[in-house]
Amino acid sequence: MEFEKDLRAEETGIPGLLVFDLPVHGDARGWFKENWQRAKMVAAGMPADFRPVQNNVSFNAERGVTRGIHAEPWNKFISVAAGSVFGAWVDLRPGKTFGRVFTCTLDPSRAIYVPRGVGNSFQALEDGTAYTYLVDAHWSAELKKTYTFVNLADPELAIEWPIPLSECTLSEADKNHPMLAGAIPMAPERTLVTGCNGQLGRAVRALAEERGLLGSFDFCDIDEFDFSDPAQYDRYDWSLYGTVINCGAYTAVDRAETPEGRAACWRANATGPALLARTCAEHGIMLVHVSSDYVFDGTAENHGEGEDLSPLGVYGQTKAAGDLAVAGCPAHYVVRSSWVIGDGKNFVRTMAGLARRCADPADGLERVTVVDDQLGRLTFTDQMAEGIFALLDGHAPYGTYNLTGSGRVASWAQIAREVFELTCGNGDAVTPVTTAEYYASAAGPVSPRPVHSDLDLSKIHAVGFSPRDWEDELREYLFNLEEA
Repeated sequence: MEFEKDLRAEETGIPGLLVFDLPVHGDARGWFKENWQRAKMVAAGMPADFRPVQNNVSFNAERGVTRGIHAEPWNKFISVAAGSVFGAWVDLRPGKTFGRVFTCTLDPSRAIYVPRGVGNSFQALEDGTAYTYLVDAHWSAELKKTYTFVNLADPELAIEWPIPLSECTLSEADKNHPMLAGAIPMAPERTLVTGCNGQLGRAVRALAEERGLLGSFDFCDIDEFDFSDPAQYDRYDWSLYGTVINCGAYTAVDRAETPEGRAACWRANATGPALLARTCAEHGIMLVHVSSDYVFDGTAENHGEGEDLSPLGVYGQTKAAGDLAVAGCPAHYVVRSSWVIGDGKNFVRTMAGLARRCADPADGLERVTVVDDQLGRLTFTDQMAEGIFALLDGHAPYGTYNLTGSGRVASWAQIAREVFELTCGNGDAVTPVTTAEYYASAAGPVSPRPVHSDLDLSKIHAVGFSPRDWEDELREYLFNLEEA
């Protein structure tokens, strides 16, 4: 054992498997070390979302005790309290690194972080060896059914055990585990998508299907799981999930200003995300939550992620409350959008229908009025889904990201005119009006709208995702509408 090392993490050939040098302070009396110090270890390279909930100790009475290669559905941090071990780790996750092996010796000054799905095994090199490990999920008999194994003696693994296995103490189960060719890869953590029947939920499902991921995705809507109801959370075994993508929301902004709508809006947009955030935090789950430009009052012409929240109406207030609640989940992405267009009822579909009516002499509709003093960009749900997957796949830093279409900022009336032109060539049938004029004869309450909804995209660009120009997306969207 080496004293007075600097704390540092070293990558291995297995993705996510990290070896840590630990500072150990010793003299004639013995030694002392900080075995686990979250802040320092995260700074050194430990994943920030590793939050242990259980500590276990394995004591090995004699040299040569060898424990088999088991992959479990949690992350763990393993260190030695007494003696030393030879460790062997095998990647049992599906993918191109399946079967890859890493070996090294651990003593009190050396530890290892083992990600979910990487099988680990040890051989005690001294009598009275003890190692301790932190895990970020509680052991349960139900989870034990999801373990996967591979045989210690598999020639394909070519592990050079310091003590021949024929001279070691092994359990009968470890002797009979399958060879790598017959090993079952560790099932990936599941992803739960809420609000799956909405425009974004449908886009997320379509992208998951396109990428061959549907087998590890679960989809639900309010009729199956009302995430604003605490009593419904026992419907899921949360230990199986690694990610929740919350596409559910109350979006009827004017109805939210009524007494009934106000209560429903707060439940869906604030209470629900708060309950999801608490559940995800308790179980170490990553939470993706979709936000809105309505969290701002629109006085600034361009909104960065760090702008102070300043919602005008009930809808914006509830979305802002949801954002704050989700920020309390250690592993979270708040994805902020504006003017969403997807598979379902939306502004573009409505305008395309009106364009066809104005082009039909028998219809009698000659002109439509559209608001011209609210400015922003359309956000197409296929780009939102792509952006969310990019954040997840790229392990982007947690936090809030603006995600809209790129391109020029336009008013609703300008967008409507373009829809009319592309649909029937009758853009001059759109009459621009002010918001005040448009709602002057409204029968019910009207929610205040932000004047400026342009969201700064610098941060999402910086992590490697560049949304398409909304005008290109609009042309494709309208073409597909015509083809349908």
